[in-house]
Amino acid sequence: MDKKTIGILFGGVSSEHDVSTVSAKGIISNIDKEKYNLVLLGITKEGEWYLFDDDVELLPNDKWLQSTSIKKAVISPDTSVHGVVCEDGTTIRLDAVFPVLHGKNGEDGTVQGLLQLAQIPFVGPNATASGVCMDKSITNSVADAYGIEQAAWLSFTRYQYEKAPQQCLTQTLEKLGTPVFVKPANAGSSVGVSKATNEAELARAFDIAFAEDSRIVIEEFIDGFEVECAVLGNDEPITGEVGQILAAAEFYDYDAKYNNPASQTVIPANIPAEKRQEVQEKAITAFKAMGCEGMSRCDFFVEKETGRVLLNEINTIPGQTPISMYPKMFEAAGVPYSELIDRLINLALERGGII
Repeated sequence: MDKKTIGILFGGVSSEHDVSTVSAKGIISNIDKEKYNLVLLGITKEGEWYLFDDDVELLPNDKWLQSTSIKKAVISPDTSVHGVVCEDGTTIRLDAVFPVLHGKNGEDGTVQGLLQLAQIPFVGPNATASGVCMDKSITNSVADAYGIEQAAWLSFTRYQYEKAPQQCLTQTLEKLGTPVFVKPANAGSSVGVSKATNEAELARAFDIAFAEDSRIVIEEFIDGFEVECAVLGNDEPITGEVGQILAAAEFYDYDAKYNNPASQTVIPANIPAEKRQEVQEKAITAFKAMGCEGMSRCDFFVEKETGRVLLNEINTIPGQTPISMYPKMFEAAGVPYSELIDRLINLALERGGII
């Protein structure tokens, strides 16, 4: 069998750049080298693209940028290239791309659009679904349209808030009360997310969120268990086991996710079996409603008092770090990591270059 050439795209102009390099290391370390030739493409925090051909241990903390192997290279939108153009004019044809980019400029449909122009198959949802899932205000609107239960919410643009700040604050307090969570509409790993329990904290939370994006989402506080469900597939998606987050902090923010060793994950989630099944069913419903393909991680709250399963968000390029839930949830369902990566690539090849 001929080996496929797979591009691994990592880094990016995003607040989650550093997480991406660790995720890329995880995928490269676990992919079946007997089946795939790898072409590693890194994007710096400033947006420069480089071909990298060195030890994967250099990826975290951007040590790869000190490698003598790097050279300028980009993915071309030209369909005749179907891959990478290097600074010396040489080209590398790619059979598929695994974009390991979290957050803005990678998980939001931008890179997916480039790959669709190039007609190169890629892992994960297409540009439209990626954009829908990245923008929490659009995700919430689609969920409402499909009758998918979620927390009560509001959304404001920076323009709206700067024009009438008190009106926005008052509207939030009247509709949602306190406490609430304030989030940038487009960000990941809980960057820019704050909890507010009064009007003064709410104003500060608005400022923090607007520093990350020009649109914010405010959601009512849900006293519930935080659970996650990994989804895999195109037309007939399947789920992994349901996992649960036990955050060390008051909520699962960036520091609690990646820096605080007291944060824990439990697989399977410590909720009744019938609730885990409900989470799995609702994960597939949400996955399809948003137009996802390939992979996504669907996050939910299971409300403690009522047992309601409420959609929180969908991540179209879930983390692949040693502590990331997506591969662990499939391992718990009997799919080893290397097999999971293989399935993801095959799903991309099965879908082909999107026209």
